[in-house]
Amino acid sequence: MDNIEAIKEMLAQNNGIITASQVTEADIPRHYLKKLVDSKLLTRVDRGIYIKTEILEDEMYILQYKYGKGIFSHETALFIHGLTDRTPMKFTMTFPYGYHVHSLKNENVKIKKTIKELYGLGLINGVSPYGNTIRLYDMERTLCDIVKGNNTCDIQVVNQAMKQYASMPGKNVTKLFDYAEKLRVKPKVLNYMEVLL
Repeated sequence: MDNIEAIKEMLAQNNGIITASQVTEADIPRHYLKKLVDSKLLTRVDRGIYIKTEILEDEMYILQYKYGKGIFSHETALFIHGLTDRTPMKFTMTFPYGYHVHSLKNENVKIKKTIKELYGLGLINGVSPYGNTIRLYDMERTLCDIVKGNNTCDIQVVNQAMKQYASMPGKNVTKLFDYAEKLRVKPKVLNYMEVLL
């Protein structure tokens, strides 16, 4: 298989998205990406990220690739989990304290920070609206995050999410209370669940 065919095969396996680092890992010289861009088969959407010209750009997947430490959280995770019907105006991503990326200020991202001990709590792989794998917090962690402290999350969104979660057959209330204790929001979460369960 020649290099162009190998790249096309990788694109087919990756929902039409490929990164320069994936090409390098496959021992394919990067100038083949430029050839595909020049022949209008690929579009460069950001540094090191390319998509097939006929597909739509998956902003969440691209943000995940650019900011590998970012985890989709809060309203964005609620949306992915189907616990809200409101499409987020900005994507919310959580980073560990000490992680600084100045270019994030230019992105369509609300930045949240957490201590390293809680950074991985509830981390799962999910699927973006375009079908690509992204990292986000599970439902229980997300519910705890949206009731935490000086959160800017709309109270109607919180109420809707809690109601939907309480009526789900696969809910894990034990895990929810465990996370709530670790994130220091147990009284708030208990108040919601006592009414709904």
